[in-house]
Amino acid sequence: MNDNSSTQHRIGSGFGARSTADDVLEGVDLTGRLALVTGGYSGLGLETTRALVKAGARVVVPARRPGSAREALDGLEHVEVSELDLGDLESVRLFADRFLASGRTLDIVIGSAGIMACPETRVGPGWEAQFATNHLGHFALVNRLWPAVEPGGARVVSVSSRGHHASGIRWDDVHWERGYDKWEAYGQAKTANVLFAVHLDRLARDRGVRAFSLHPGGILTPLQRHLPRQEMVDRGWIDEQGNPLNPEGFKTPQQGAATQVWAATSARLDGMGGLYLEDCDVAEPASDDDGRTGVKDWAVDPEQAARLWELSARLTGVNAFA
Repeated sequence: MNDNSSTQHRIGSGFGARSTADDVLEGVDLTGRLALVTGGYSGLGLETTRALVKAGARVVVPARRPGSAREALDGLEHVEVSELDLGDLESVRLFADRFLASGRTLDIVIGSAGIMACPETRVGPGWEAQFATNHLGHFALVNRLWPAVEPGGARVVSVSSRGHHASGIRWDDVHWERGYDKWEAYGQAKTANVLFAVHLDRLARDRGVRAFSLHPGGILTPLQRHLPRQEMVDRGWIDEQGNPLNPEGFKTPQQGAATQVWAATSARLDGMGGLYLEDCDVAEPASDDDGRTGVKDWAVDPEQAARLWELSARLTGVNAFA
């Protein structure tokens, strides 16, 4: 049973699917705030970084490819890049140690980096790469950075996806050792992103830190880099020349970044947390006959969230709340 069931409903934010990150930050002054955005140099993450900087924030962008990140962010002031590979727990530790040594505090943490539907790949001690990178890497990062997360107002935003509809957590085989399905593995990782926010919010709310997860919308970005063109053609996303078949069905990157920026900054979410958002509003529970919107019960179940937290802490060896 989801203890957010009474609040997992739209609140009438005034924004929607076509709102941009700049729209939701209009009139919001983030001067003096420090944000960390994983994946903040590509796709939705890049637009998120741009919007936060425009509103006055300083932004730290961890990057597996620091050179590429600096090139993509060239010309943006108040942005710093530091090396981080979410698929490598030692890299996560080194990044967190460097940041903590700076003595700074974080007001916003947005986990926007991720991989989608990649061929079967193993990282670390043989972990399935989507679960390891999209979830375990972010889990370890937030827990290691926890001493720097500002009490009394900080927000942690976990970028999930409608893809979580494809699979709950496969408790008997989370690393897909008995046969691999790239889309179901992506779904499990995205469910994990939601459950992470549910339990983090429960653990952190007494400190005044709240957590949210979200579906940014359908956007054609480098996230699709592992998909063969023919697969995207077969799915009806693009034509044979690579052009979107239904441009109105996709958001722009600026629109795709809006919900995570709204989650990180909106005063309308004060006093709330542990919720899954979409289209710059709180999402409704998913209905059985609609596979396109809302949040599945398995992704916001507090018992599964607690179980995943325990599993993740055991796998990564990190738990700021132990």
